[in-house]
Amino acid sequence: MEETLILKGEYIKLDQTLKVILGMSGGEAKDRILAGEVLVNGEVDTRRGKKLREGDRVSFEDVEIFVKR
Repeated sequence: MEETLILKGEYIKLDQTLKVILGMSGGEAKDRILAGEVLVNGEVDTRRGKKLREGDRVSFEDVEIFVKR
């Protein structure tokens, strides 16, 4: 499944993205990120505060999230 996240500012944090798009709780988002289950631009990123900007792509299970402005 593909989802598009439209930025309202300059960036959004990785954990906020999972909460907004996937409806996760903050705790679940944190746990999934720290467990290495989330990819940013094709690579595992365990920083829940990672700033996502236009053009970034987040992958989690069968969901691809494209960050646009």
